[in-house]
Amino acid sequence: MRNFLTQKAPYYKKIKRGIVLETAALLILLSAFFLMQGKEHPHMVLGTTAETREEYIKWVDFTVSYEALCAAYEWDVDTAVTEHPVDWVELLAYTAAKTGGEFDKSAMKTLGQAAEKLAAGEETMGELTQDMKYYPYYLEAYSAVLGGMVGEFEEEAEDENGQVTFQKRYGLKAFFPLAKGFGYNHYDDFGAGRNYGYKRKHLGHDMMGQTGTPIVAVESGVVEAIGWNQYGGWRIGIRSFDSLRYYYYAHLRQNFPYAQGLEEGSIVTAGDVIGYMGHTGYSAEENVNNIDVTHLHWGLELIFNEERRAAGYEIWVDVYPLTRFLEKHKQQTVKVEGTREWVRMGRIVDPAVEAAKK
Repeated sequence: MRNFLTQKAPYYKKIKRGIVLETAALLILLSAFFLMQGKEHPHMVLGTTAETREEYIKWVDFTVSYEALCAAYEWDVDTAVTEHPVDWVELLAYTAAKTGGEFDKSAMKTLGQAAEKLAAGEETMGELTQDMKYYPYYLEAYSAVLGGMVGEFEEEAEDENGQVTFQKRYGLKAFFPLAKGFGYNHYDDFGAGRNYGYKRKHLGHDMMGQTGTPIVAVESGVVEAIGWNQYGGWRIGIRSFDSLRYYYYAHLRQNFPYAQGLEEGSIVTAGDVIGYMGHTGYSAEENVNNIDVTHLHWGLELIFNEERRAAGYEIWVDVYPLTRFLEKHKQQTVKVEGTREWVRMGRIVDPAVEAAKK
């Protein structure tokens, strides 16, 4: 037996060597595959278009915390008219590039230190990020999520003589999705399982409340979809003017789901009433209440490549921290006497809307 094993030893060594070589080759191929897919970073996935070979983002994990959104926003607003304004999106992108997308207590310290240097003019964002490989990715991704939410606008106000005028403002021009004064409850349910139709993840945020609660447009944009969807019931899809964001509002009220006059192609201003909370959906038949709990499902889809989106590859982000942040800006509404309609109180002039109307 010993002689037999001794004679076969070279043969087994060859097999072992072959297995090692095949394993090494497989690892090289896998490494090359993931490199081609752009998976060089846990939060960074890039693709390329066949025509131009230009890179585009294929996935975004929006992990910015409520606390980070608030802190960065305050730095932006507080420094807006100073010699060294701090851009909140750039600040968040810098922090994410430093921390790998984490926004814990340590990240908040990083954010604050960078903001202090920028506001004091000690360093520029270009200087802070010149050697940061992933800053451009985070800047593009976070600009896509937050790009239309902060800026200049005009707000209707009454002066000391009782005259209504429009006054210039700078700050949050995006709105909380529910009208002011209407109760609700919510929790972070992004990614939870759903079974109707087929097994899938919940790619939005549910806000439970009262049937008929006015739903307002988070950001100004164009109505891209309106009508019945068997999963979302009566729903509205609004596209931002830069085409990067698609806001989805679903399960609207039975029989009276939308603000009157709203149709595909309508231009809406942030804060406009667009519909009413209900529990329609989960039915191929229109106008059916098959959802057990009255709530608004709202979601935010990012669009970096239209062809990829058309093929069914969608990028939805968790908007729970963003929903909490938007509570800073709720729209007051008033009921139209003798109707089921509600309208906003006080108008704003959004430069983006004015540009889109030209």
